[in-house]
Amino acid sequence: MSNHSSHSGFSHGNIESNNGLMIVLMLIVLSVGGLLEIVPLFFQKSTTQPVAGLKPYDALRLAGRDIYEREGCYNCHSQMVRPFRAETLRYGHYSLASEYVYDHPFQWGSKRTGPDLHRIGGKYSDQWQITHLNNPRDLVPESIMPAYPWLMNTPVDGKSLPSHMRALRTVGVPYTDADIAGAEEAVKGKTEMDAMVAYLQGLGTLVK
Repeated sequence: MSNHSSHSGFSHGNIESNNGLMIVLMLIVLSVGGLLEIVPLFFQKSTTQPVAGLKPYDALRLAGRDIYEREGCYNCHSQMVRPFRAETLRYGHYSLASEYVYDHPFQWGSKRTGPDLHRIGGKYSDQWQITHLNNPRDLVPESIMPAYPWLMNTPVDGKSLPSHMRALRTVGVPYTDADIAGAEEAVKGKTEMDAMVAYLQGLGTLVK
């Protein structure tokens, strides 16, 4: 009698014993599942329409955001207040997707060696921010945050801003030709500390 117990094709046994086939099928399932979760978000107004009053970063704040990224601040600070009581009591209103429409890339994150910064805007004075960035232990003796004294004396690189704004415009940030043309002049005479403080002081101020 012939043995009909063996199976061919996409049987459970063949899939589990074939590493290449298993990887391909896993990638297909993950891709389809990911698309089903992500694509609908592009058509929801709550995630694509800016919150009332939201404007693109001006030249100084955009430079500050670049410095924030360059110095790796996102490695210790998230910018996403979760919708939990413990979070909102400490940081303020939970973060809304509509607040990040012009952020490329987002600074959400989940790592919190330091506090979340999304609602930091206006919480402290400019001088407090300057002192804290220059040497955190002058204000918080137990702080493990590194100091950034070079920001005080380093001028903002205004030459890179026009091309940066043009790149952001291609992904939907509504910078005008006037914004781009005046970017370098707008940061003339400003230090990286000025730019960083301007960026921080604007975070999360549109939602109370």
